[in-house]
Amino acid sequence: MNTVIEQFSRIGIVPVIAIDDAEKAVPLAKALVAGGLPAAEVTFRTAAGEEAIRRIATEVPDMLVGAGTVLTTDQADRAIAAGAQFIVSPGFNPAVTRYVIDKGVPMMPGTATPGEMEQAMSMGLDVVKFFPAEQNGGVAKLKALAGPYTTLRWMPTGGVNTKNLMDYLSFDKIVACGGTWMVKKDLIEGERWDEITRICREAVQTMLGFELKHVGINCADEAEAEKTAKTFCALFGLEYKPGNSSVFAGSAVECMKSPYLGKYGHIAIGTNSVDRAMYHLGLQGVTFNESTRKTDGKGKTKAIYLDGEVGGFAVHLVQK
Repeated sequence: MNTVIEQFSRIGIVPVIAIDDAEKAVPLAKALVAGGLPAAEVTFRTAAGEEAIRRIATEVPDMLVGAGTVLTTDQADRAIAAGAQFIVSPGFNPAVTRYVIDKGVPMMPGTATPGEMEQAMSMGLDVVKFFPAEQNGGVAKLKALAGPYTTLRWMPTGGVNTKNLMDYLSFDKIVACGGTWMVKKDLIEGERWDEITRICREAVQTMLGFELKHVGINCADEAEAEKTAKTFCALFGLEYKPGNSSVFAGSAVECMKSPYLGKYGHIAIGTNSVDRAMYHLGLQGVTFNESTRKTDGKGKTKAIYLDGEVGGFAVHLVQK
């Protein structure tokens, strides 16, 4: 996988920025990074776009910055020279698309029809922008297109917001979503950096969807695990569910037949994407016990433990 596309996939949301004052580019980029979204597509719709890219690329190295609304080869050259790490266009222009590809820079042309998507695929692209997403049928259209185009993936932009974000990201053919709701013009002009950071954090939490799945109790042996589980079942009317290494009382309490990670046991936190959760927790300095990683048939992580303990409990991420 292309490293830029891989980074998009981990981040999950790519803010799309139209900025009128390049002086605001760096504090804006820092606000996005602080909010957990270290990526930005800076559009060439404004005169400040090129200089904004240059300043972000120079002064905010943690930010994956690219250029959007690139309509000509001249704009592509200027964007790349300014430090753009990827190029995005609103539509599919074969000449511009081929030009950027030949430059060795990741290119995501905008597509809305099967014909445009096939042309992009003929150039060797397997990820394209879907724009404007909502006006062109949204995720339902992409699910229909996934049948004949089994190797193609998309980055929807246009009409994506916190309300429909997970409708898109829950479809595994979508790499990431582009959005503007966290970088509205009034927020940038008013230099409301803390508010932008807050909205970004809210978007990340919506995307990850953390929730408590169950608590695991370390028992000395199988007999103690069975007794503990049956006690919970009797007290609260839960279903008794015996397993190979543990016994569940309902879905909330897991009684381990022998002690495992954690002094007292473990806490399982469900998430919409374990891999994205690992990336975003990693931004906070969290590390993981790689020996506990479990993957599915597609190589995606479905469960892993964090390093260390919290309150005597190991913490376990699990795929919802």
